[in-house]
Amino acid sequence: MNKLKNLLLIAVALFAGLACEKEIDNIDKLDNVNAPSITSVVFDIKQDNSGFVTMMPQAEGVTGYMVKFGDVAGETPTKYEMNDKITHTYAEGVYAIEIAGIGLTGLTSAYQAELNISFKAPENLVVSIQVDGVNPRIINVSATATYATVMDIYFGDTIDEVPVTVLPGEVASNHYDEPGDYEIKVVAKSGGSATTEYTQVITISAASDPVNLPIGFESFTVNYAFVDFGGNVSTVIDNPDPSGLNTSAKVAQAAKSAGAEVWAGSLLTLGNPINFSNTKLFRIKVWSPKIGAVVKLKVENLNDGNIAHEVDATTTVSNEWEELQFDFSAIDVSQEYQKIVFFFDFGNVGDGSTYYFDDVRLTAAVPGTGITGTWKMAPEAGSMGVGPNQGDISWWAIDDAGVSERACYFDDLYVFAANGTFSNVLGAETWVEDWQGVTPQGCHAPVAPHDGSVAATYVYNAAAETITLNGKGAYLGLPKVFNGGELTNPNDAPESITYIVDLSDDGSTMILDISIGGGWWRFKLIKEDGGIITPLTGTWQMAAEAGSLGVGPNQGDISWWSISTAGVTERACYFDDLYVFGANGSFSNILGDQTWIEPWQGASPEGCNTPVAPHDGSTSATYVYDEAEGTVTLNGVGAYLGLPKVFNGGELTIPGDAPETITYIIELSEDNTVMIVDISIGGGWWRYKLVKN
Repeated sequence: MNKLKNLLLIAVALFAGLACEKEIDNIDKLDNVNAPSITSVVFDIKQDNSGFVTMMPQAEGVTGYMVKFGDVAGETPTKYEMNDKITHTYAEGVYAIEIAGIGLTGLTSAYQAELNISFKAPENLVVSIQVDGVNPRIINVSATATYATVMDIYFGDTIDEVPVTVLPGEVASNHYDEPGDYEIKVVAKSGGSATTEYTQVITISAASDPVNLPIGFESFTVNYAFVDFGGNVSTVIDNPDPSGLNTSAKVAQAAKSAGAEVWAGSLLTLGNPINFSNTKLFRIKVWSPKIGAVVKLKVENLNDGNIAHEVDATTTVSNEWEELQFDFSAIDVSQEYQKIVFFFDFGNVGDGSTYYFDDVRLTAAVPGTGITGTWKMAPEAGSMGVGPNQGDISWWAIDDAGVSERACYFDDLYVFAANGTFSNVLGAETWVEDWQGVTPQGCHAPVAPHDGSVAATYVYNAAAETITLNGKGAYLGLPKVFNGGELTNPNDAPESITYIVDLSDDGSTMILDISIGGGWWRFKLIKEDGGIITPLTGTWQMAAEAGSLGVGPNQGDISWWSISTAGVTERACYFDDLYVFGANGSFSNILGDQTWIEPWQGASPEGCNTPVAPHDGSTSATYVYDEAEGTVTLNGVGAYLGLPKVFNGGELTIPGDAPETITYIIELSEDNTVMIVDISIGGGWWRYKLVKN
């Protein structure tokens, strides 16, 4: 149980506008010696109407104190050595106390606090009991009352409980280990013997939300109910080795006991069947005490264990995190699978080893297929053309002059994300033709539905050598070309298009062919592997987990507000947004047809809706990554990471005030797959956690 430190004494927090540290004397400052610092003062006020107070500063780097007690006009400070007991007797009243810590070098640090001494019984007791926004087993309690000096808070979960003592308005927090009903009691005290009390019964509920992919073991509301067999026991614990690939707080532990069966394992039943239609590659972060341990991953039908498919992977490192991949491309997708089974060191009798696993997710393609990534048309003569037969572009082909004339087209991007989504990233202009309602044809704003706004997916079939795009308006090469013909009206765009694909051996070039019935189009695409290659290059999205975005008073502190598990579900239209850092230095927000829209953008109520300009992904943006400074700067009105309203120094109240540039502080994981993003809004800090697709 993690309680705030229980004190019969009173920890006085820094009062806004009162607490300050100041350098009074800077004589002969010594190298490597810091100025003294007083972080708080502990007060012990006798509750016997005497007004007798003991003060104990909490400080670093001090050798003594100068104290002004605040009850005498023109007061001369009293000096105390570091270990002296500081006491004073007050009459009833409110006093401004100042304590200056004296350091080795003569530097001083002043701390001020307001102390209210009253002998009356507290009145007008108001108690706030709040459930933590991330962990519903944490309860935050604060209280205020007229004449109150301190609050004693009892959380009701221990026998002979010692209360947490705080000042009026301060928050005390408690984590409840077990579900149940608990009585919270708040006792308001003054400097006298009389008290005022408040009680309330709260209910701590057991985790009950179902498990669904991806599984990160971070949620406090999901019931990770493992079914163990054969001598294996799996539980969710604090990450014992938050390093390398995996710095998350919670992981699953699989303890394979000595003598356990060779097939010992643990099973999770999911809330919904696994969707294998577009995604067939499982990735799991694993920590193993040994190299060469077989990790078996199995999926089963909810009611018939004989309907199953399993894949093995082998650990390659010991005592550190690695990500294992399980290719389920051979699975029978006509069946349903709703159970997922984990086996560690499969085939060997248990020897008492413990394994850890985390971030169980299903992605679109096996790395190395050459599809995942960002592509564009090769800016060269002959890179697209049409003719009577496959590969024959004798009827018409782009020439060098055409490449130059259509520069707005040759900078278009085709983004295949690892999660199976596809995006056309066109910027402010692309090549628009007569059939799209523009005369004469040329560089213009993209025309719907071929404007990149569609939420599309792709399926790459390596065996058949085809790519299928699903989503009205998604295309490769030219938007007018589809299977069996060419469009004459944008609204007639098909729901799906399939291309024949031929990848180069190094995965850097893609030749696409598509029949239009009476002829064939051919397109040559190249992978964005030149220009600005940075650890950011690729496609990112917000981590779909509680606490992945939040705001608080200091960098890294999200105590004011953070996204909850329920919020992640409610904002699914936001958590599928993509942030694409191109290898050519371009940046794109890919939002699909819906994202989360707030009142400042004109929404009432806020919710999933059509993106609002300029934060709709239409801007032609660029980025600059400064590895030394740990920053990334986005250039382009409407380009953003995390939330569109947040900029350096504030939050937008109208979309039209979006700045030209925003700079974020970033920290990347060692494998460059997790990005922590911080940005100051002046009076606080936002933090986002992004993961790479």
